[in-house]
Amino acid sequence: MVFISTSGTLGRYIQMSPPLTIFWRAFFAAIFLFLFCKWKKVKLFEGSSKDRLPVIAGGIFLGLHWITFFYSLQLSNVAIGMLSIFTYPVFTSFLEPLLLKTRFQKIHLLLALLVLIGIFFLVPEFDFRNNYTLAVILGLFSALCYALRNIILKKRIEYHHGTALMWYQLIIISVLLSPVLFIYDLSPVTEQWPALVTLSLLTTAIGHTLFLMSFKHFSITTASIMSSAQPIYGILLGMLFLKEYPDWTTIIGGVLILSAVVIESIRSYK
Repeated sequence: MVFISTSGTLGRYIQMSPPLTIFWRAFFAAIFLFLFCKWKKVKLFEGSSKDRLPVIAGGIFLGLHWITFFYSLQLSNVAIGMLSIFTYPVFTSFLEPLLLKTRFQKIHLLLALLVLIGIFFLVPEFDFRNNYTLAVILGLFSALCYALRNIILKKRIEYHHGTALMWYQLIIISVLLSPVLFIYDLSPVTEQWPALVTLSLLTTAIGHTLFLMSFKHFSITTASIMSSAQPIYGILLGMLFLKEYPDWTTIIGGVLILSAVVIESIRSYK
């Protein structure tokens, strides 16, 4: 979780257009994960043709999630960016019954209300000319994309290695974003490649792989609650490296949003 939560600080630190940043993130991370899979003898090229469309859709939604998250970070700060995307469990609780035909539970309405109150504290004023308002909206869209990606790949994770699925998505993102190499100025890459490599290796390849491997040792509740610590670690890293200190309204909103996430994690496990 510490490794994954570096995405907020790095997203604020890297001064490049988010589509270009995400291309290099996916490209480098795909190389690192390919080498990891070869080392661990994880089979990459397997599966039936019916898996192609869900994996491609998962890659598209993951790419949109990362790009809009980085735009949200550029418009606000680490705290607001990371807390906004952690509304994704609430999106998941409403979308899962619709897409996977599971039973809808009324308690999700209360949790959604708790999250909405939390968002109210994050947004200083509902004005589209306000950067923080736009940042929260982009963060919410990013959370929606992440929820859709997780739901789409939920059944695939049962008979595919998680690292292989991640590698497929990184390849899809790299291919779809490759035109940005001809659109944006590439000169900043030479100056910021250490941060890009850190984002690809530490945050994406190592962080996500360690989290997937932890499922073998921890219950889903433990893993979910650990995941809820991401914004907390991210805010602390932002304070340490970027000198960004959240105000009281952001802290109150964050407590409400993360409370809903923890309650849902424990409740769904029981």
